[in-house]
Amino acid sequence: MTTTPIPTMEEMLKEKPRSLWYYSWKRLKRNRLAMAGLVVTFLIILVAAFASFLAPFDPNLQVLEYATKPSGFKGNVILRTNELQGREPIPVPIQSFTIQGDQIIMITDEGNTRKLALSKLAGSSESDWHKEPNYYLGTDRYGRDVFSRLMYGARVSLTVAFFSELLSIVIGVLLGALAGFYRGWVDDILMWFTNVVWSIPPILLVIAISIALGLGFVQTVIAIGITGWVDMARIVRGQFFSLRETEYVEATCALGFSNMRAIFKHVLPNATGPIIVIATAGFATAIIYEASLSFIGLGVQPPTSTWGQMIYDGYGFIAAGSNWGLTIYPALAIMLAVFAFNLFGDGLRDALDPKLKR
Repeated sequence: MTTTPIPTMEEMLKEKPRSLWYYSWKRLKRNRLAMAGLVVTFLIILVAAFASFLAPFDPNLQVLEYATKPSGFKGNVILRTNELQGREPIPVPIQSFTIQGDQIIMITDEGNTRKLALSKLAGSSESDWHKEPNYYLGTDRYGRDVFSRLMYGARVSLTVAFFSELLSIVIGVLLGALAGFYRGWVDDILMWFTNVVWSIPPILLVIAISIALGLGFVQTVIAIGITGWVDMARIVRGQFFSLRETEYVEATCALGFSNMRAIFKHVLPNATGPIIVIATAGFATAIIYEASLSFIGLGVQPPTSTWGQMIYDGYGFIAAGSNWGLTIYPALAIMLAVFAFNLFGDGLRDALDPKLKR
């Protein structure tokens, strides 16, 4: 076991002055769990951002003949042109086919014989219109690819979490900064309001706001965002209580600069560390809230793919003792995303602690 040598006083004096972020990054890199969480988080973000290129299927493409197929199922389809302009070709599941003249004779998945003109196939060669798709994680009850829906579900969950947490940050920072800087009756009123919101179970408040606003993507973002700011406001208030008494803030006020300049230009930048940590934890919580709303039908509406909606669509199969993956796969995706964000958040909290500069 090797130990890191302690730098001598002479080495410390020769060292070039660095910022807090430099030392924070060095401490973060030494935390293996935090770096693992950062890597997983980065991979999930990449999957969500490039789902259109990575997903093997359209997440809403239904092949009813392939409903509730197991993981690793391999299909056999003929692609027929769609009469609706601009639409994707229609897959026709088959057992086998033969070509006779200008027609293709297919034995469908149900065992029926069907004829189709070659001109109605999607492409000019067999490699264009004959496919054997792999359903790596199987299909749901509508014959949609679970793997593709998981990828697009990551996009929805992360987007909702990002914008809702951004809204929470704006509300929490604003209220916490005003309460901590002005104190007195301003602090009393804002903290009274904060405690009232804090006394209501968050998930119940999210459900109530969702019902009041209606269903949809924007409504879900607002419902989660305006209920997740309490912790942010309390942390920012505590930071402003201590930072307000520093010499540079007193000098700013003595020079006649406005309170808004002192708050946003001098005090707030020095409170960014705790804000980032709380935002990371809030991001993970927002993913859970979004999944919960989608599970009970109050979040982003079908046919948009979301992890919560996928769990709802598949949980009935657990009771039937079949196709457990329809629930297990999205549940594992939520668990992995939340766990990764929490690991990264815990490591970030330790890395931003100025007491651990060395």
